[in-house]
Amino acid sequence: MPARRDATAPHTPYTPETLLEVAVGVFIERGYDGTSMEHLARAAGISKSSIYHHVPGKEELLRRAVSQALDGLDAVLDEPGARAGRSVERLEHVVRRTTEVLMERLPYVTLLLRVRGNTATERWALERRRKFDHRVAELVRRAEAEGDLRPGVDPRLETRLLFGMINSIVEWYRPQRGGPQVSPRVVEAVISTAFNGLRAPGRS
Repeated sequence: MPARRDATAPHTPYTPETLLEVAVGVFIERGYDGTSMEHLARAAGISKSSIYHHVPGKEELLRRAVSQALDGLDAVLDEPGARAGRSVERLEHVVRRTTEVLMERLPYVTLLLRVRGNTATERWALERRRKFDHRVAELVRRAEAEGDLRPGVDPRLETRLLFGMINSIVEWYRPQRGGPQVSPRVVEAVISTAFNGLRAPGRS
């Protein structure tokens, strides 16, 4: 979780980026609905008017925060590894990179996964996430049709199970301070667990 400003530290002007980091931490801790501008100002160590200098309100901070997660996920689907080769190879690339993006942007993805659709911004975020999931489900369907995945399971269900496993990482993964954000060991465990079960017998 992004750190709050130390009230005893020398004052330095906030930027939109540092304000966003603080806001994400507060949203995760208190929930978006339970967060007021007063909470954000207190966590940042600045006045509410200073926040309004950067953004019109807390919903804009939410939109910028979940965009950090969504932009990272959408970019994965445009990478060469997600667009060329057999569908199962493309799917493995997407699963691998989605796991890495989750760890790289851990606070932002954590917040995205807690969006419930209570505001226009939350509904917009959920719709973008559904479109991402649908594109992955189509890869699953194609890989099954090509004979590389076990037949007989609904691609939408397989996609939900895949992302259920990946998304659970936000509940326990905490990178060491000063260390790398991405753990190759975790990434390989996800790939092994997912594809050992998904691949059709005799396929590797």
